[in-house]
Amino acid sequence: MKRRGKHLVLLILAALLIAGCSRPQQQRLHHAQLFSFGTLVDISLWGASPAQVEEAERIIHRQLQIMHNAWHAWQPGPLTATNQQLRSGEWFVCPPAVMPLIVQSKQLYRRSNGLFNPAIGQLVSLWGFHSDTLPQGPPPAATAIASLLAQNPGMDAVSVDGQRVRSTNPAVQLDFGAFAKGYAIDRIVEKLVDAGIGNAIINAGGDLRAIGRHGDRPWRIGIRNPDRPGLLAGIELAGDESVFTSGDYERFYEYGGTRYHHIIDPRTGYPARGVRSVTVIHDNAAEADAAATALFVAGPRDWYPIARQLDIKYAMLVDDKGTIHMNPAMAARVQFETADQPEIILSKEL
Repeated sequence: MKRRGKHLVLLILAALLIAGCSRPQQQRLHHAQLFSFGTLVDISLWGASPAQVEEAERIIHRQLQIMHNAWHAWQPGPLTATNQQLRSGEWFVCPPAVMPLIVQSKQLYRRSNGLFNPAIGQLVSLWGFHSDTLPQGPPPAATAIASLLAQNPGMDAVSVDGQRVRSTNPAVQLDFGAFAKGYAIDRIVEKLVDAGIGNAIINAGGDLRAIGRHGDRPWRIGIRNPDRPGLLAGIELAGDESVFTSGDYERFYEYGGTRYHHIIDPRTGYPARGVRSVTVIHDNAAEADAAATALFVAGPRDWYPIARQLDIKYAMLVDDKGTIHMNPAMAARVQFETADQPEIILSKEL
């Protein structure tokens, strides 16, 4: 009797352990990493079943590979083929993987007064950023920059007629580096939702979109400090939101004591000055990505009207003196992680 009772207790304990393990399996955080778009992509899923986790990893890996190959700015693929044909000035059928980015880029180009301009690929290449390794020597000659700038490459020179496109400006070379990451994240999130996943973060090198919650609390993310290692601030996300940051620390090289970063001002042909980083919150990752670049180029003086034109409700700039510029709605959400409170300049409501 005692032996049977002991066995029964052991069976009950085993059943409880199995139940206790299976429930957290549904509720615990699953984390994975992939490398794409030149950066580590972090995937966080909450409350997903093992089958959903496996499906999510398959979706994300496949989509990132497809999009990375399609939109690479200098390795052979649909985008480089598109750029070759754009130089001809003739109409051609655009690759399906590239067309949606052209259409949305033209809209964002107009709304940003041309500060978001994927047509300046030749300038980006001239600065040495169309390479897997960063430049080592001096910056491009001023005459070469001026020559390209005089040709005024812009998205308004790219015409769309159904599935056909052409460019009336041979200086146009498309580079979706300031936009493709956000567009890719949007497409991935759509597919995850279709697969029944409701709580996730897709984080590509600090740029992310979050859906749902982290269990019984919101997702909380950190914003990198542009001046030193560590975080500048933290933000809790409300449901489906994207957070994108453009910074002069992402891709840069130094020569003669000057930092040359990859965010080129299409008005000057040189890396944009006056800003260290820009963070934007938006419900669309592609628009957040483009807006962060446009506001970085606009700088502390002109960011506010561009943010309004892009329908941005939350924006924060860190200028080259460390001063924070942001709108009141953003200020209400940001929790600074630094020892000293930074100087803050609040704009009017967006």
